[in-house]
Amino acid sequence: MSAVELSLFSHRLAATCEEMGAILKRSAISPNIRDREDFSCALFTRDGELIAQAAHIPVHLGSMAFAMSGVVGLFDWQVGDVVIFNDPYLGGTHLPDITIVTPVFVELELTAFAATRAHHADIGGATPGSMGVETRLEDEGLIISPRHWFAAGVENQELVELFFARVRAPEERMGDLAAQRAACQLASQRLNAFESDQLESMFASLISISEVYGRNAIASIPNGIYRFEDHLEDDGCGSTCLPIRLTMTVFDEQVSLDFTGTAEQSMGPVNCPMAVTAASVFYVFRCLMPKHTPQTAAIFHAVSIMAPEGCLVNARAGAPVAAGNVETSQRIVDVVLGALAQAIPESIPAAAQGTMNNVIFGGGSQNSEWVYYETLAGGMGAHANAAGLSAVQCHMTNTKNSSIEVLEMHYPLRISEYSVRKGSGGNGVYRGGDGLIREWQVLENCHLSLLTERRLTQPYGLQGGEAGKCGRNRLFRNGAWSELPAKGSVVLLAGDRIRIETPGGGGFGLAVGNEK
Repeated sequence: MSAVELSLFSHRLAATCEEMGAILKRSAISPNIRDREDFSCALFTRDGELIAQAAHIPVHLGSMAFAMSGVVGLFDWQVGDVVIFNDPYLGGTHLPDITIVTPVFVELELTAFAATRAHHADIGGATPGSMGVETRLEDEGLIISPRHWFAAGVENQELVELFFARVRAPEERMGDLAAQRAACQLASQRLNAFESDQLESMFASLISISEVYGRNAIASIPNGIYRFEDHLEDDGCGSTCLPIRLTMTVFDEQVSLDFTGTAEQSMGPVNCPMAVTAASVFYVFRCLMPKHTPQTAAIFHAVSIMAPEGCLVNARAGAPVAAGNVETSQRIVDVVLGALAQAIPESIPAAAQGTMNNVIFGGGSQNSEWVYYETLAGGMGAHANAAGLSAVQCHMTNTKNSSIEVLEMHYPLRISEYSVRKGSGGNGVYRGGDGLIREWQVLENCHLSLLTERRLTQPYGLQGGEAGKCGRNRLFRNGAWSELPAKGSVVLLAGDRIRIETPGGGGFGLAVGNEK
């Protein structure tokens, strides 16, 4: 293939993934998927190697790139198959992220796979929203190891019955799953515009050229050994100051990342399966590559990761992981960026807010349960050429703003305040972005869970820039405000107000009266 033909093919695959996302968004039922767009879509070769993806959620896509090859080898695939899973230790991230995989047969030959991963507002478990502070994976919700939802077009009724027995608002869950399946079917239609041999040849060419992009990006980093350390504040179960330590070695076109010295896996839900750690690392190195780099797994072939089994970023099966995907992943990014800042200081930003600020409300009766989940934006870190953006989702998440109108229409919640948290970004030659303030009033008794970070430690600045301000969680009841912990659950009473102030980003450069 010529360079032009290859570029057109790469963009066509990416456009197919974007179209999958459009189908999923417009077919989904829950606001979390339909409005916040907490989902990702991708295409894989018949061996399970990532060949294209849309610009959706980094933690979803990187983890699928890491784990899909192991999943597709478990089945003897047929036309009409649909496989479902969420097990964090068998290709997943955390239990609310459910993955749907369908085979793509072209001219009756298995040629590729289409996959969607979406965060469902509930997957059962002890806490509404399945994002509480639990100490066992099975308490976080329904665990689905890779299995057929449809086998040769025939639905697995036992699985459907399991959803209705274990999951809150099961009709909403099944509707969202049907939207994921429809998105995958669209991909099959688009790829069937090609011949099987033609696709195989083009996949091989795309993988080959994309690996060059990945190696060139690493070759631009000076050879050396770079170390950095940061930590999680707590696990919600009594453990505090959990360090994540990294030794990064760059040699020509290869980079290795060694997390030896990181804290042991925790009792609380801040643990990461290896797929989430890989996704965090892959995200950072993808950011160093040109925008037009083809989004295949080959761009990461020169990146190797080592983490001792049983540590916080490579937990053993069975450890709770609800916050690992959303909070620990953010701190891994902070650590990798901190190491790279020593090597290429003009290319690396100061720390962003370092948390997804997970807020989960749940209530209702047994026959009319409701669950609402959202993550909150914050400040982005400044860099050598500009200030950080304010009130934006950063790094491992890429979801949209939750519409006040949609929230108030569907749930017994009202928004009392939604504003930029002025002055929360760190000072510097370039200021860090500001966080935001979001305040809800609950109209009926319900349950609240919080999974947040950077409530005690500030997002770091670089090159003399100041750190951003910590976040804050507060409850207003009986005429007075009280502080809420970073992680935990509380029963809310009608009329209570919850106020979340998200962290600002770190500043860049030592300010001497010329701040920007």
